[in-house]
Amino acid sequence: MSEINETEKTEKKSVSFIEQAIINDLAEGKNGGKVQTRFPPEPNGYLHIGHAKAICMDFGMAQKYNGICNLRFDDTNPTKEDVEYVDAIMEDIKWLGFEWANVYYASDYFQQLWDFAVRLIKEGKAYIDEQTAEQIAEQKGTPTQPGTNSPYRDRPIEESLALFEKMNTGEIEEGRMVLRAKIDMASSNMHFRDPIIYRVVKSAHHRTGTKWKAYPMYDFAHGQSDYLEGVTHSLCTLEFVPHRPLYDLFVDWIKEEKDLDDNRPRQYEFNKLNLNYTLMSKRNLLILVKEGLVNGWDDPRMPTICGFRRRGYSPESIRNFVDKIGYTTYDALNDFALLESAVREDLNARATRVSAVINPVKLTITNYPEGKVEELTAINNPEKPEDGTHTIEFSRELWIERDDFMEDAPKNYYRLTQGREVRLKNAYIVLCTGCVKDEEGNVTEVLCEYIPDTKTGEKNANRKVKSTIHWVSRGHCIEAEVRLYDRLWKAENPRDEMAAIREEKGCDALTAMKEMINPASLEVRKGCYVEKFLATQAPLSYLQFQRIGYFNIDPDSTPERPIFNRTVSLKDTWSKIKGK
Repeated sequence: MSEINETEKTEKKSVSFIEQAIINDLAEGKNGGKVQTRFPPEPNGYLHIGHAKAICMDFGMAQKYNGICNLRFDDTNPTKEDVEYVDAIMEDIKWLGFEWANVYYASDYFQQLWDFAVRLIKEGKAYIDEQTAEQIAEQKGTPTQPGTNSPYRDRPIEESLALFEKMNTGEIEEGRMVLRAKIDMASSNMHFRDPIIYRVVKSAHHRTGTKWKAYPMYDFAHGQSDYLEGVTHSLCTLEFVPHRPLYDLFVDWIKEEKDLDDNRPRQYEFNKLNLNYTLMSKRNLLILVKEGLVNGWDDPRMPTICGFRRRGYSPESIRNFVDKIGYTTYDALNDFALLESAVREDLNARATRVSAVINPVKLTITNYPEGKVEELTAINNPEKPEDGTHTIEFSRELWIERDDFMEDAPKNYYRLTQGREVRLKNAYIVLCTGCVKDEEGNVTEVLCEYIPDTKTGEKNANRKVKSTIHWVSRGHCIEAEVRLYDRLWKAENPRDEMAAIREEKGCDALTAMKEMINPASLEVRKGCYVEKFLATQAPLSYLQFQRIGYFNIDPDSTPERPIFNRTVSLKDTWSKIKGK
């Protein structure tokens, strides 16, 4: 009995503070003892790795506590939103392994939000302000000085109602007037100083067309949408902490005639996922795409979820990484190496092992019979015997890595050099007898002799050698393109570095970005060779190129032109690069 209690205590200690809050709410019977969350992305770009943390929280908590999580698109800004982004967001959530209960849009509630705004005007809680954005910002004061009332704050209710109607008929130009909530211009919370709740936007909406010209602001639409939808736990990141009192006030106002204490959405905030060597601002990511600095939103160097997918990350590895870093109430900068470590750990258990030579040189086994071909067995994954094996061919002429031969080798070099024996993986031990060079002195062929009774699995297979190298048979392989991806940015904190460059040089964001991009973030190697077994594998298959790294098959790959993307190296080499 005591062992069970200790386990329960350990599990209780390990839950995040948000999960503990949910447990407490359920224990107290709030919201009828149910859990309903929502993931509310704005469809103005592709989701990035930072969103993955919110997705894991929103969907994970609902799943764990037998609740539901809705997908709700915050489509209140038609100038930046597009159906393309809606479709991409849905695909990314499904790929991460989650399903929503319902799909909603903030635009589903536009009429209810409009009616609520009209009610606030009638109750004297909102008014039309005709000041410019600059005037409004100035009269709001500072965190240490109270604001001053707008000259329009006490305009007649009927006048505000009439002008609000005109804001939505197209008679009012953008920026000409706004609807503000009347709260407290002396409040210590700047968000309470008569916040703007509606503005004019004349761009067509991707769902409602031109029906609306007046659009609600996020702070006004968000809490009300949560309430109307039945959300119990509104989970968001730390920058919304100062917004929470306004969130609660608007919820109080929308249904103030009823007691909401035990039946209302409650906002909880957690820290963002921040990574070094990563820039996650949608605005800056859009610049990268539009200016052609990357090859689209799913470029494997991008921090987008679709970029990680194309690079070969598994959804499990991303979820495991999110679990490792956890949820706190303070922001921190996570090391990209920790994400890569989670990827290596996951792919080690799921990736198929294959041989690939990405910097080839010919190896000829001079005493192996010409025309002879042996079929050997290669294990798909030593971590998962149930994944089985596949066949590889062995012949007189092979491709090996150029780095696996050195004519004049130092004492601690254990690969091929004259007089040295190595094992060819899954095959024989060979003895290097020399090499062939071209007129410029470049090695074009390595010469070896094989030792017949040393084939893997046979009686002398355990003969000791100091190195094993990989290979592919020249007559039984596929020529391929291999893309070696690395970090996109040279700077550990690209956002701050970009700001410093812009301030120092007075340049725009694009110029600063170009200066920070890592020139070695993509190396394309053609004339590589891989096992012909890979011709049968599907795009995005998880692979380990033995002794090289984890790779996957690019979606643009074809049987005639196979393309492989490096997901991550076998070991963390970036720390060594930084130290140079």
